Amino acid sequence: MVDSPRDVFLRLVNGVCDGPYDELAGLYAERTHVTHPIHPLSPPPLLTRAELNEHFTGPPPVGRTLRRRPVDIVVHETADPEVIVAEFAYQGEVAETGESFRVPCVFVMRVRDGLIVESRDYIDPIASARSWGLLDNLLSALRPGAAPPPAPGPTDGTENPGRSGTLPPAAPGPTDGAGDPGAAGAGSDR
Repeated sequence: MVDSPRDVFLRLVNGVCDGPYDELAGLYAERTHVTHPIHPLSPPPLLTRAELNEHFTGPPPVGRTLRRRPVDIVVHETADPEVIVAEFAYQGEVAETGESFRVPCVFVMRVRDGLIVESRDYIDPIASARSWGLLDNLLSALRPGAAPPPAPGPTDGTENPGRSGTLPPAAPGPTDGAGDPGAAGAGSDR
């Protein structure tokens, strides 16, 4: 039996917190389209399982260890059986300092045959950067006249949910011609 979209989402967010990180990319189709529309540095979408593997297994951006877990999970099923809208937060503490954090998230996911084919991951960029101790870096990168940010990836300090954070990269749109994953009742509870 194929995992439901809800089951795949739960495996993803729990795996981001607990690992094993090298297995997370296996939750995605070989060709996929993962974006982070509110990421302030507008990184490109992740389009392949190989890109996602690099994303999840790359080194953390800084010498911080985040102990976290997904909390307050609410999964909304939609009129399209492949699409869910999941509200949750990553909550935890910085191991080195004991500082607590909470990073609110909303994922709009299309899961086909038990694999994620499309996801728009809305992750609070300020809370994520703060959890990693990188808020000043983010603010500097956003200032007028700032040098262009480094190529986005697992070490840019704002992403890499597998090991280094909870703020993924951006650019909406499906690759499979199936349309907007948020369409067809994406906000409805069923």
